Amino acid sequence: MPSRPPRIVRADAGPLFVDSGAWIALRSRRDQYHAAADRAFRTAIERRIALVTTNLVIAEIHRLTLFRAGTEPAMRALERIDASQSVTVHFATHEDHAAARLWLDQLAPRPITYTDAVSFAVMAAMKCTRVLGFDRDFVAAGFELWP
Repeated sequence: MPSRPPRIVRADAGPLFVDSGAWIALRSRRDQYHAAADRAFRTAIERRIALVTTNLVIAEIHRLTLFRAGTEPAMRALERIDASQSVTVHFATHEDHAAARLWLDQLAPRPITYTDAVSFAVMAAMKCTRVLGFDRDFVAAGFELWP
């Protein structure tokens, strides 16, 4: 397998977490947040802000795209994320799972998905305070929607 080029990182900006809603909005012109997602991604790339997501977020993107648009668009979505020099995919660990369980307990009875709870855990561990997404559950957990 060929090696990938180094990731783009801008030290002064800190990482920006990308939630599934932003990825989906970026790919679907019919999505109500498409224009906002397109602007936000362009701004992040122009400012060389490091983007972070998790394999669980990618699983959500793939599943939704697969059942809404088909096999080829789902594969293209994965390929585009994998090819981006701006995106790092964090693979959930046992520690992330344990921290996610604490997030679920802390935010109960609010119905938080496990994927979001793992995202909160990863963001907290990385000291990442901003999320490119449209899910208000991130705000309820104490994170900032960006921009």
